[in-house]
Amino acid sequence: MVGVAGKTIGEFKANERMKKRYDRREVLKGMSAACAAFLLPDEQVRAENSLHIAGQDVEIQIGSTSKHTFRLSILPIKNGRVATIPTDGSLVRESWGTPVATMRGAAGARTIKLGDVNLRITPAPLTFTIETAAAEPIQKITVDEETGVVSFVTGESPILALGEGGPQFDRRGSIETMRSGQGGYNLATHGGRVPIPWLIGTAGWAMFIHQPFGTFDFTGAESKFLPASPDAALPLDIFFVASREPATIMAEYARLTGHAEMPPLWSLGYQQSHRTLASREEILTEAKTFREKKLPCDALIYLGTGFCPSGWNTENGSFSWNSRVFPDPKEILDEFHKDNFRAVLHVVILTRKLRGTVHDPCGLARFDEEEASCYWDAHRKDFALGVDGWWPDEGDPLDIASRLTRNRMYWEGPQIDRPNERPYALHRNGYAGMQRYASFLWSGDVYSTWETLKVHIPNAINTALSGIPYWGTDIGGFVPTKEFTAELYLRWFQFGAFCTLFRCHGRTWKLRLPWGWDTGDPGPVEINNYGGAAIPDASQLHNTQVEPICRKYMELRYRMLPYLYSAVRECATTGMPIMRALWLHYPDDPVAVARDDEYLWGRDVLVAPVFEKGATSRRVYLPRGSWYDFWTGERAEGGREIERDVDLETMPLYVRAGAILPLGPVKQYTSEKVNTPLSVTIYPGVDGSFSLYEDDGRSFNYRKGEWMGIKMAWNDSRRILSLHLAEGSRMLPPARRQIEVKLEQATRQIVFEGRPIQVAF
Repeated sequence: MVGVAGKTIGEFKANERMKKRYDRREVLKGMSAACAAFLLPDEQVRAENSLHIAGQDVEIQIGSTSKHTFRLSILPIKNGRVATIPTDGSLVRESWGTPVATMRGAAGARTIKLGDVNLRITPAPLTFTIETAAAEPIQKITVDEETGVVSFVTGESPILALGEGGPQFDRRGSIETMRSGQGGYNLATHGGRVPIPWLIGTAGWAMFIHQPFGTFDFTGAESKFLPASPDAALPLDIFFVASREPATIMAEYARLTGHAEMPPLWSLGYQQSHRTLASREEILTEAKTFREKKLPCDALIYLGTGFCPSGWNTENGSFSWNSRVFPDPKEILDEFHKDNFRAVLHVVILTRKLRGTVHDPCGLARFDEEEASCYWDAHRKDFALGVDGWWPDEGDPLDIASRLTRNRMYWEGPQIDRPNERPYALHRNGYAGMQRYASFLWSGDVYSTWETLKVHIPNAINTALSGIPYWGTDIGGFVPTKEFTAELYLRWFQFGAFCTLFRCHGRTWKLRLPWGWDTGDPGPVEINNYGGAAIPDASQLHNTQVEPICRKYMELRYRMLPYLYSAVRECATTGMPIMRALWLHYPDDPVAVARDDEYLWGRDVLVAPVFEKGATSRRVYLPRGSWYDFWTGERAEGGREIERDVDLETMPLYVRAGAILPLGPVKQYTSEKVNTPLSVTIYPGVDGSFSLYEDDGRSFNYRKGEWMGIKMAWNDSRRILSLHLAEGSRMLPPARRQIEVKLEQATRQIVFEGRPIQVAF
C-alpha cells in the first residue's frame, strides 16, 4: 500500500519509530493516561498531558456545529499553549462556538451525544466511533499515535466527491494524491484536478478535512488519510456529517463552506471561445454570423497572445490590446454590446502567491503583484472600456489560500466599478468555498477522444457534489486528435448543453463554431507541443448535419432557461447542485447510487449523454417511478434499465412523473424580450411541485426583494394545477403573465397576476 512520498505505510511508521527516543519521563507520561478526563459542558478536569500524536502532546476538542455535524479537532500543545487552527479561506467563518468537550489524555471510553449521533471515544488506538442514537454504526475514525495517519471504514457503498478530476466515479480502490492542477491525474482524459478533501459516503456520512492537506488511500477495507509528513499531521481538523438524507449532507457542506452566489443570467447562455485571431474584420464578422444565422449566443471569449500567436492582448500576462486585431477595442466592444454579446477576456496570473483583498490599499509607490488590490488594478482600465467578464487561466502553483484569494478577487473586484452588477469569471483553479464567489470552472486542456467524453460525465457529478455548481468543459476537447470528428463534436455539444457552463473552445478553433464543420477550414493548426494531436480528416469538414443539430440543442438550452435558472436559485439557497448524482434523489436504490454515466439536470430531468462512437442505442437506467421520454412523450416504468434507440441528433432525456417543466421561447440571447407565453408541461402520474424563480438576471436587487417566485403544485388525483406567488416575492413586469399549461393532449391558457389560481383538467 503506497503512503507518503511513495513509501508504504509500514515503512512510513517504521521510520518514525526510529526517530523517537523514549526516556523515563515519556514512559511515566504514558502511565498517566488513566488520569486523563474530559471537559464537558458542566465540568472541567485536566490531567497531565499524556496523549501524543505524531510525537506531540495534544488536546482533543469536540464541537457541535448542528444536529447533523460535529467538529473533531486534535491540536498540538506547545509550551503549555494549545495551538490554533490555521485558516485557508475555505470555511465561511473561523469560529464555530465553544467545544462541548475537550480531552487531554487517554481516558476510558466516553460517549458524547452530538445532535442526532453519539460519538464514542476510546484510547489505544485513539478511535472515534460514530453511531446513531439506536447504536447503529455510521463510521469509525482512528488516528495513528506515531504518524497522525487517519483511518476510517471504506464500506460497501460508493464514496463520491473529492473535487474535480482524479480517478472516477466511485473513489474506492484508488489512491488520491490530491495534487492540484493540470499535472494532477491523466489530464488528457480526466482533465485538470481541483482536489477538495470533502468526501461523501453514500451510506449516510460525509467528511470535510479542513486541516491538514494530504493523500487519501481508498484501496483497503480501511481507508486512510495521510498527511504530507508527521510534522504536518497536526492540527487535525475534521467536520463530520451524519445523515441518511443527501439533501441534508449537501446543505451542511454549504453551511460550512458557503452557499453559491447567483451568476449573471447571460453566463448560462451559450459562450463561444476564440483562439488565434486574423483581423478586426474576422472578429466582427464571426459575431454577426451568429445573429444572421439565428444561432443563440451570449458571450464571445478571446484567448490571450502567448497562448496562441495572435490573441486579444500583446503578450502573456499583458493588459494591452493587440492593435493588429483590436485596433479600437472600445468601438469593437460597443459593437458587441449593440448586438447583445458579452465580451470575456483571457488573463493569466504570473505570480506564485496572492494575498489580501481588492479593498486593501495599493499605492503606485508600492505596487506588488502578490497583493490582490494591486493585481486587480491592472484590470480596471480594460474593464472600463466595457469588458464583461474574465477568464483567469493557469494558477497551478498557487497554494490553497492564494487560489481562493484569486476567486474572491474576480468576484469583488468588478463590483468596485459596477457595484450592482453580478461579475463573471471562468477559472481553472479553486478550492472549497469558491462557490461563494460564483466561480465557474472548466476541466482544462483535455484531448478530443471518446474516452474523455465518457469520463467527463462522472467528473461532472463529482465536481457538483464537491460544492462547485458552475462547471463545464472545452466542448469537443481542447487538443484535437484523430478521433475528433463531427460525430464526437456533436455528442460533446449535446452533453455541453446540459452542463452549467455551455462553452466551445479548443485548438483548430473554427471547428468549435456551430457552422465550422461545413466550411472546409479547421482554423489555425496549433497542434504542436501536444503528443497525439492531429488535424481532423478533410472528409469531415463538409458536413451539413452539424449546424442544424447544434441549433437544436442551443435552442433547447435557451428554452430551458426558466427551469435552469430556478435550479441555480435552488442551488444558491439550499446547496443542492444543478448537475445531480442519482444518489441525491434515490439514495435507497443501489443501482442508481452507483450509476456514473447519467445524471439529473435539476430535480426532474434525467440526462444520458451518448459517449460511444457510432452508437445506435443507449442503455439508460430509470430509477423507480414513471418517466417520460422528453422527445417522444412515451411513458416508461422505472426501477430498470431500458434500451433507447438514438440517432446522431438524439441524446436521451427523460422527465420524471410528477414534474412540472417550464419552457420559455427560443431566444437569441438571454435578455431578449420575446412576447410569447411561458409553456408549462405537466408530466402526470404522481403529485408534484415546482418553484419558478425569476429576477432581472443582472443586479443584486433580488437581495432586496426584487424577485418573483411562482409556486406550482400538481394534484394528480384531482388533475388540478395550483399556482401562487412565493412568500417574500412580488410580481415583476409584465405584471400579467401569459402561461400555457399542457397536460398530454390538453392545453389551457391562463393569466397569472399574483393571486392564487387553479387550472383544472
